[in-house]
Amino acid sequence: MATDDMDSSSRLTAALAAIDAANADDPHTIVVGATTRPKEQAHAEMMTEWVQRLDPEADEAQLVAARAHHLRRWALPRSDYPEGRAGYLRWRTAQAKRHASEVADIVASAGYNEAFAADVSAIVAKRGLATDPRVQTHEDALCLVFLQTQFEELADKLGDDHMAEVLAKTLVKMSPAARRIAQDLELSERAAAL
Repeated sequence: MATDDMDSSSRLTAALAAIDAANADDPHTIVVGATTRPKEQAHAEMMTEWVQRLDPEADEAQLVAARAHHLRRWALPRSDYPEGRAGYLRWRTAQAKRHASEVADIVASAGYNEAFAADVSAIVAKRGLATDPRVQTHEDALCLVFLQTQFEELADKLGDDHMAEVLAKTLVKMSPAARRIAQDLELSERAAAL
């Protein structure tokens, strides 16, 4: 899937570094441990860690997709689209197109070919969720990062009843193994109760 002018390790290192550099400009921050970090950069690193934990044999496309999932997400704010489900779906579609284009540029610059870029884009877009275990691993990692980093803030915004629905929908997306891991996450009492 990759071109031969760089070795695999060099390509992967270059792609991940370029994604990290792009996400370093995120104006939104998150506290991880005791450190304030650019939000999407921190999420991308957490995604990569979860993918590696869930699938120790994860291939390069999985690792790049994990790191690039929300690449420069702030560049196309949700607030630019109407409220409600229709607006949300339009925003998600626009984000997916933007992600695919930006990721393709990054992986090409790192020495990967178009087939690799298409593979990464398919994982990021979650195409083949029901049939490709790599895509399920990606979805599991996304859900686990969500539970770790966004649950409380969203629950405050939505309220407990609506958040219970969101949680139920999240758990349904996850594999049985990821649901077991989710049960062991250190979450607040409120999150555990929901």
